[in-house]
Amino acid sequence: MRTFEQYYEDLKKMKHNIWIGEEIVGRDDPRIRGGMNIIKETFDHVDEEEYKDLCTATSHLTGKRINRFCHIHHSVDDLLKKQQMTRVLSHRVGGCIQRCMGIDAINALSVITYEVDQALGTDFYKRFEVYLKYFQENDLVASCAQTDTKGDRLKRPHEQEDPDQYLRVIETKEDGIVVRGCKICITNTAYADELVAVPTRFMGPKDNDYAVAFALPSDWDRVKLLVRPAYFRQSKYGLEAPGLRLGDVETMIIFDDVFVPNERVFLNGNADPRQTPYAGFLALMFAHYHRHSYTGCKPAVSEVIASAAALVAEYNGIEKTSHVRDKLSHLIGTAELVNAAGIASAYRAEKAPSGTYIPDEILTNAGRRLAGEEIYNEYKILADLSGGIVAALPFEGSFFAKDVGELAMKYLKRNPRVDPVNIYRCFRGIENMLVADLAGVMQVAGLHGGGSPQMETITMMARYDIEKLKDIAKYLFGIRKKLHRYDRPPVTPRKMLEKFRKVMELKK
Repeated sequence: MRTFEQYYEDLKKMKHNIWIGEEIVGRDDPRIRGGMNIIKETFDHVDEEEYKDLCTATSHLTGKRINRFCHIHHSVDDLLKKQQMTRVLSHRVGGCIQRCMGIDAINALSVITYEVDQALGTDFYKRFEVYLKYFQENDLVASCAQTDTKGDRLKRPHEQEDPDQYLRVIETKEDGIVVRGCKICITNTAYADELVAVPTRFMGPKDNDYAVAFALPSDWDRVKLLVRPAYFRQSKYGLEAPGLRLGDVETMIIFDDVFVPNERVFLNGNADPRQTPYAGFLALMFAHYHRHSYTGCKPAVSEVIASAAALVAEYNGIEKTSHVRDKLSHLIGTAELVNAAGIASAYRAEKAPSGTYIPDEILTNAGRRLAGEEIYNEYKILADLSGGIVAALPFEGSFFAKDVGELAMKYLKRNPRVDPVNIYRCFRGIENMLVADLAGVMQVAGLHGGGSPQMETITMMARYDIEKLKDIAKYLFGIRKKLHRYDRPPVTPRKMLEKFRKVMELKK
């Protein structure tokens, strides 16, 4: 396993293909360092007694101890530890740990490439296993590029006026493919070793060119990263805090006629239209694993907000009031319900033919939807308990200026038992959580990251057997005379794959 220092040195060796505005910069640009400081947490604790059980696993390929962010889930325990690892590390960074996309993408590929090979006689799973071994042995950080620009939302990929609005294969060669298109709203690509591209939706019979999946180093030739860094304001007066050294970089990834060698191609409907239907299942599988990861990180976000809310209530002298207790209980309750949904979905997981465990889809999406629906309400509670000062706090220098510093601290003081410097630290921290550049990014990410609540609703309603559910009411209302025992079976994308295989066999 790598250290953070080795990871950072490897990044600095990569080609400069990052655009910040008009500038082309390398991975050593200080504006993207905040995101690396988050990734640092995923390297730093693998040998610590307190964390190593969560942060490491045993590779099913080599039998070696590896970083859990490079692991394929082969048991319920693997799913639970991944979820708990995500939660406890997210506490340390105050939000998204930013490495979950990689583990979610490789687990999705492990399921779908096996399915394609079994059905069509391809060698994608064999390619994937070679890639996975390389991925694990080098302890790589990956970004998953899923969301296409999509153009006209009412039209399918092949119907777009500009055919490049979805990533597509423009040529299949003997030794690889050439792809063109763009992926947007992608976190961490600027400081990831690799990017894994997967489809964003189900593809129809005329969308063959868009059924493509592959992996590349993130500095690969003709890959262009247009980034938007966001970070907290840094202290110039010795008030640095771990939570304020962090940041985020969102990326628009442009694939400008990029060549992908065969060994890194994992789906290609351009070469074989029979592969096209699997694009949707791969899109679904990544989203599913990613939403399960959210049942780890989103409870952590709720707990971070609750922690800040409880602290500022104490510093404001209102912690004993009933309305504060009600609001804190709401934050805590949301965190526990979202986490419980992820735990339950892991316990109801099914083993895919590849050996990878897939959590229950209804529970995973229910947990993720609750987190997305509540995120702005949670920030509202924090803003309510903090007061307007977090949006009107004078700049840091005023609190340390020769003529006004002492006066500024004097009038900031609330609770007489709390040092005004700590009161300032608290308000400055919450200012960053609520109104800083990064705060806006985190709030929108809380709503849309991993899929908006509307997408979770669509997925749940597509899987849940509503007709069978109606039988309960029919029996209670006397419309039907008998009610058979109703136990909802586990629901995973594997069930859809089984139905799909039967349909394909009938077509043959």
